[in-house]
Amino acid sequence: MAAAAPNSPTQPPTDSALLAARDEQLKQLRRQLQLKQFELDTVLGVAHDMTARDHSVDELYHMLRLTLQGQRNVVQLALFAREDDQFRPRLVLGCDMATAENLCLSRPLLDGEIREPRSVEDLLLDPDWDRYELVLPILRQRHVVAYVFVGGLRSDYDRQQLIPFLTSLANTLMGAVENRRLQAQRIADAAVRKEIEIAQEVQALLFPRKLPNDADLAIERSYVPHTEIGGDYYDVVEIDADRLMLCVADVSGKGVPASLLMSNFQAGLRTLLRQGVPLATVVPELNHLLFRNSGGEKFITAFLGIYNRRTRQLEYVNAGHNDPLLLADNGQVTTLKVGTVMLGIMEELPMLRVGQVAIPRHSMLLLYTDGLTEVFDAEGNEFGEEGVLEVLHRSRYLPLPKLHQEMLRSIDAYSSRGSHFADDVTMLSCRFK
Repeated sequence: MAAAAPNSPTQPPTDSALLAARDEQLKQLRRQLQLKQFELDTVLGVAHDMTARDHSVDELYHMLRLTLQGQRNVVQLALFAREDDQFRPRLVLGCDMATAENLCLSRPLLDGEIREPRSVEDLLLDPDWDRYELVLPILRQRHVVAYVFVGGLRSDYDRQQLIPFLTSLANTLMGAVENRRLQAQRIADAAVRKEIEIAQEVQALLFPRKLPNDADLAIERSYVPHTEIGGDYYDVVEIDADRLMLCVADVSGKGVPASLLMSNFQAGLRTLLRQGVPLATVVPELNHLLFRNSGGEKFITAFLGIYNRRTRQLEYVNAGHNDPLLLADNGQVTTLKVGTVMLGIMEELPMLRVGQVAIPRHSMLLLYTDGLTEVFDAEGNEFGEEGVLEVLHRSRYLPLPKLHQEMLRSIDAYSSRGSHFADDVTMLSCRFK
C-alpha cells in the first residue's frame, strides 16, 4: 500500500505550522494590546489636559477635535451635545459645521430615547445622514447628554474597536464640559449672592432705625419681603419739633434694580425735606428724579404725609398707592385718596392735589402696601381692604405690635398659600394720642 503524501489534508498540522499560527496569534494579541494601551493613554492624556487648567467649553471641544484628527479610523464624525434642552452640533470631522447644523435629529433622538449604540440606518433618518453609519449615545447620570455619529468605518473590527474608544473620549469631554459649566454657574451664583447682600445692606439702611413713641403718638412697622430683596419702602422722618413725615412706597419689580431705584427715591425725598420744600414741590421733584433714572420703564406708588403735632393736621399726597385708613375712636373710617398718579411713568405729572385731614384724638392711621390686601383664598376671593378693616375694628385697641401680629396672622390664615405671600407685605401704623 502506498504511503500517504506528507502534506495531505488528512494529516494533522506539523509542529512548525502550529508554531507559526501561534506566533501570528500572539502578534495579533500584541497589536490589540498595544492599540488598547494607546487608546487608554489617549483617554488619560485627554482627561489630564482637560483638567490641567481652566479651559473654556469651546477649548475643550477643540482639544477633542485635535485628538480625533490623529485617529486614522475616524473619517466622518459629528458630536451633538445637549445644551438648553436642545441637541446642537459642537464638533465635526469630514464636513463643515454648517452642514452639520442643517441635519435634523429624529424625535427619538431629541427625546433621549436612543440609549445604546445603533446603526444609523435603523433610525430612519433622511438621506443627509448617509455619511454616518453608527450613533453612540453618551449618558451621564442616566440622561443622554450627547450623540456621536461616526462614518467611514472600514470593517466590523474598526466598528468594535471604535465604540468603547470614542465613548470613553466623549464621556471624558462631556464630564469636563459639565464641570466647567458648573464652575461658571458657581461663580455667577456667588456674584449674584454678593450683589444681593450689598442690595440688602443698602435696603436696610433705607429703613429708619428708631420710630417715635412719645406723648403725641406711637408708630410701629412690619415688613415681610416676598423675595430676598423686596420692593417696598417705609420711612418716618422728624422734620422739626412739630412736623414729621410718614411714607410708604412700592416700586415695580423686585431685586437689585428695584432696590437701587428705591434708594434713589429715599435719597431724593430726604434731600428735599431737609431743604424745607412743601409736598406740592416734593412730589413733582421725586417724579422727575424717577423718570430720569428709569426712563418711564419703572414706577413707584407712594403715600407721603406730613403730620403737624401742634395743629393735628395731616397734609398728604397719595401717588397711586393703596388708600391709607384713618380709624377714629368712634369707629368712623376715612380713606386718604387725594393726590396724583404713580411716580416715574411720565416726565410731568398730569395733576397733583395735596390733601389735608384733621386727626382726631385716639385715632389710628394704617399705611400699607398691596401685599397686605392681595391675598386670596382657595376660591380666589381677595382679602382686600374689607379684610383689613375687619381686623382693624376688632383689634384697634391692641398695642400696635400685637395689632400687626394679628393682621399677619389673619392674612396667613386667609391665604390658600399660607405664609408664602405673592408680594411684599409692609405696614406702618400710627396711633395718635
